[in-house]
Amino acid sequence: MSHEKYSSVIEALHECMEACNHCYTSCLQEENVKEMAECIRLDRECADICAFLEQSLTRDTPYVKELAQLCVKACRDCGDECAKHNHDHCQKCAEACQRCADECEKLVL
Repeated sequence: MSHEKYSSVIEALHECMEACNHCYTSCLQEENVKEMAECIRLDRECADICAFLEQSLTRDTPYVKELAQLCVKACRDCGDECAKHNHDHCQKCAEACQRCADECEKLVL
């Protein structure tokens, strides 16, 4: 039943992971790929952390608070970096990251 208890968070985590993966792949196709290095790195980190927390919540992990804290930080950092870039995929990723961080923050309080 944990998936029902955490349904809004799990949805935000999944959307953020997908947005980060799309941003990561799209950044690699940009002409100025070297300028996108930090965005690419944070996209990968954030996607992996979101995916891990999503899976952990479906297992009703006892580490909800700690993992959620890490996810909030990863999402905020990734969102802040993506927001610096004018590419549509970066802007959409920034929005997904901020929504996800807001949802995960509810688990920390």
